[in-house]
Amino acid sequence: MRTFAKAPYWQVTVKRFPPLTVATPRLYVRQLMAGDAEHVAEIFADRQTRRWLPFPTGDGPLDGRAWCAEIAEQARDHGDGDHYGVVRREDDRVVGCLWTRRTDWTARSTEVSYAIAAEARGFGVAAEAVDAVAIALILEHGFQRVEMRVAPGNLASRRVAEKAGFTYEGLLRNAGHVDGARVDVEVWSLVAADLR
Repeated sequence: MRTFAKAPYWQVTVKRFPPLTVATPRLYVRQLMAGDAEHVAEIFADRQTRRWLPFPTGDGPLDGRAWCAEIAEQARDHGDGDHYGVVRREDDRVVGCLWTRRTDWTARSTEVSYAIAAEARGFGVAAEAVDAVAIALILEHGFQRVEMRVAPGNLASRRVAEKAGFTYEGLLRNAGHVDGARVDVEVWSLVAADLR
């Protein structure tokens, strides 16, 4: 645990992001490991996936090994979030990635994003995984708010947010970027009071 001075009389305690493993009847979600790198690279190389993610377009394919190891470890150590693999129980295959970021420890809030392998889309995998992680963050780790941010044209992600129990809050104008262009961003949230 580290303390960073934000102003002369105000300090914020930043924690290491909590370890998290959750299970559903069809899936389990766990931290990514180095052995997941090949599957992760395939998921992020998919054209449909890259279309909606806020990654620079000119950087080439995402380095799966770095995403699973160095980048994930850095996010955890700085308290910003974590990277998870969505594993299908029937064949123990990584069929998706979830990651948390923009964690605010004072407000106890974080944002969750996801990418699902092409062969696993259309079966409710994303909504099931997002729902399980969001509920675990709130009930087991004391978060008060979990957000999803969705580009308005991304109807599949909008459906994921709805199925996972998130509530639409509004539009942040010109707040994001996908496929090298600026976009508005829909904000969806699940808060602790929603689970009562």
